[in-house]
Amino acid sequence: MREAGVTMSQKITGVKASAGIAIGKAFLLTTPDLQINTVAIEEPANEIQRFQEALARAKNDLEGIVLRVEQEMGTDHADIFKAHLLVLEDPELVDTVKDKITSEKINAESALNDVAQGFIGLFEQMDNEYMRERAADIRDVTKRVLSYLLGVPFAGLGELTEEVIIVADDLTPSDTAQLDRRYVKGFVTDIGGRTSHSAIMARSLEIPAVVGTQGITREVQQATLIILDGHEGIAIIDPSEEEIADYRRKQADYEAQKAELAKLVNDKTVTLDNHHVELAANIGSPEDVAGAIANGAEGVGLFRTEFLYMGRNDFPTEEEQYLAYKHVLEHMGDRPVVIRTLDIGGDKHLSYLALPEEMNPFLGHRAIRLCLDNQELFRTQLRALLRASVHGNLKIMFPMIATLEEFRQAKAILEEEKKSLVNRGIVVSDQYEVGMMIEIPAAALMADQFAREVDFFSIGTNDLIQYTMAADRMNEKVAYLYQPYHPAVLRLLHNVIKAGHAQNKWVGMCGEMAGDPIAIPILLGMGLDEFSMSAGSILPARQQLSRLSAEDAAKQMDTILQMSTSVQVEAFVKEWLERV
Repeated sequence: MREAGVTMSQKITGVKASAGIAIGKAFLLTTPDLQINTVAIEEPANEIQRFQEALARAKNDLEGIVLRVEQEMGTDHADIFKAHLLVLEDPELVDTVKDKITSEKINAESALNDVAQGFIGLFEQMDNEYMRERAADIRDVTKRVLSYLLGVPFAGLGELTEEVIIVADDLTPSDTAQLDRRYVKGFVTDIGGRTSHSAIMARSLEIPAVVGTQGITREVQQATLIILDGHEGIAIIDPSEEEIADYRRKQADYEAQKAELAKLVNDKTVTLDNHHVELAANIGSPEDVAGAIANGAEGVGLFRTEFLYMGRNDFPTEEEQYLAYKHVLEHMGDRPVVIRTLDIGGDKHLSYLALPEEMNPFLGHRAIRLCLDNQELFRTQLRALLRASVHGNLKIMFPMIATLEEFRQAKAILEEEKKSLVNRGIVVSDQYEVGMMIEIPAAALMADQFAREVDFFSIGTNDLIQYTMAADRMNEKVAYLYQPYHPAVLRLLHNVIKAGHAQNKWVGMCGEMAGDPIAIPILLGMGLDEFSMSAGSILPARQQLSRLSAEDAAKQMDTILQMSTSVQVEAFVKEWLERV
C-alpha cells in the first residue's frame, strides 16, 4: 500500500449507517495490549519509583478529565472519574503493591496486577451492590496505570480534546454514552449494521457513520487522516489532495441540501392529498431534544431512557429522572412525548447491575421482564414519570411486551404508584397515555387483543424484524436475513396497524424502518399515524411525504402484500417512486 515517497489512499467499504461526510484524524479505540510478565528485580526502590510515577501520570489524566467533564456535562457525569481518583489514592491498594514489590522483589506491573486482581475478585463476590461497583473502578484504574508502566498508549473516549473520527471494532452503548459531541465527527467500525447501537447513536448525533467494514481497525494507524462518506458507506484512508478537495465540495453540497430542507422545519407533514401524519424524533438523552426541535419534530416518538442509566456508578435517583423527563416534556410543549421505560439487557448492560450470562440475551431476561422482577427499580422510574406528567403531553410505553399478563401487571404497578403519589398530595396528570412497543411477533399477531387495553402501539421494527426472521441483527453472517421489506414483516405491520385502528387507537413506529425512504410509502399506504426516527431523517422524510399521495399509496398495498420476496417489494417501490 505504501511505496517509497508515494502516498496511496485506501478505500474501505461498509454499511451506510448515518448520512454525512467527515474529514479528520482517526481516533483508534482499541483495548491496549496489557500483557504482563513477572520479572525478578534487584532494586525494589526503583520499581516503587516507577509505580509512583505511573500513579502520578494517571492521577493527572483523571483530574483533567474531571475538570473538563464537570464544565461540559455536569457534576454527575464526572462522578465516575472522581471514584477512579479515590482508588488511586487508596492506601490499602497502593501500599499493598509497594509491599509486594519489596517482599517478592518483582516488577511493579506484575505486583499491581496481582494485587488488583485480588481486590477485583473479592469485591465481585460481595452481595453489596456498592462494593461490586468498586471492582469496576479498580479494573479501569489499573488499566490506566498499567498502560504507563508498560509504555502502551491508553486511548479512552474521555480523553478527546480535538475533532476526530472514531475507528473501532464496535462501540458499546456504554461507549456511546460517554461521547463528547464537540469532538466526535463520525464513526467507522469493523462490525455492526444499520440497526446496531453505534449506528443509531450516530444518526441521533447527526454525524456520519460507516459500520461493518470487517477490518478497518487493522488498516488504520492512530491519527491517520480519514475521509468518511456516510452516504456511500465508504472510508478513505490517507486520502490524496484531490480526494480531499472533492469531498470538501461534496460536504458543501450536502450542507446546501440541508439548508434547503431546513425551510421545511416549521411545516406540518402533509401529503399531496392533504393527509397529515406525525413525524417524531427518537432521542437518547434530555440534551437531544434541542436537535429534535431544530429538525422540525412534531413530537418525541421514543425517549430511550436506558441512556440515563449508563456511564455512571449507580442507578439514577427518582429526582434525577424526574428532572430529565420534565426537561424534555417542557421543551416539547404540547407536542407528544413517548417515554419508554427501562430497556436493559440484550447488548445493553449496566456495570452496577449484576446480570447472569445468558445463551441468548436478546431473547432473555431484559426490558419489561427485568423490570417486573426488579420492581423497586421499576417503581422508581414510574414515580418519576408520573410526577413529570404535569409538565407536558406524556405517553408512557412498556418495551418487549409478549403477553397480555405482562402489560396488565406493568399497568397495575403504574396505577399503584399513581395512587400512592396522589395520596401523598403530589399532583399527577390525568391526561397521560399508556401504550406498548410491538417488537415480538406474538404481540403483533395478537394486536387485536392488546388494542382493547392499550392507548397506543409503537412498532419497534429493529427487534421485530430480527425475531420474525430468526436472524441476529448484530451478526454479519446472517445480515442478509435482516429484511425490513420481507412480506412476512410487512404482513405483521399491516396486522398491527389494522388492529389498532379497529379500536380507534393510534399506531406509531419507532424503529429505524420509519425513516427508510423505501419503507415510508409502504407505511403511508398501511395508514401508519406516527413515524419516529433519528432527528436528521425528519426533514428528508417530510419532503418525501409531501410528494406522495396517501390514497395512491393505500391502493398499492394489495399488490405489495401479495409479493413473495423482499427483492420484489423493493423493486416495485423504487419503480413506483420514479413515477411520482
